Formats: sequence, structure tokens, C-alpha cells
Amino acid sequence: MNIYQRLKDLREDCDKSQEDIAKIIGTSQSYYAQYENGKRAIPFERMVTLAKYYNVSLDYFAGFIDTPRKLK
Repeated sequence: MNIYQRLKDLREDCDKSQEDIAKIIGTSQSYYAQYENGKRAIPFERMVTLAKYYNVSLDYFAGFIDTPRKLK
């Protein structure tokens, strides 16, 4: 599974829209949609924000682990 699918899966698991998540990371819905579709690389600082928001490890986004390990 790739980073883009993980972004989408986590968002859907939290019952959030792309617009909701775009606001959290400070971008537009259309930019966020491009992140999920793999058409635009998501900046690292936004990945950190999402990891904090979803309470998961960056290792999960990077594909080093397959289970979204919760942060303490």
C-alpha cells in the first residue's frame, strides 16, 4: 500500500472530507485531492501535521510498517 492510499484510508476511517483535512494542513481541497491521488508530493511538514492529527507514526505513512502505530 502506498502513502496516497494511506492518506485516503485514514481520512475515511475518521469520517472526514478532503476539505476538512485540507483545512487542518493549511491547503485547498483541490491540492489535498492531488496528494491522495499521487499527482502531487505532500510536503514533509504536512505529513508531520497529519501524523499528529491521526495519532500515527510517520513510519506508517512511509511504508516501513503496515499497522498505524499509535503515538504516545
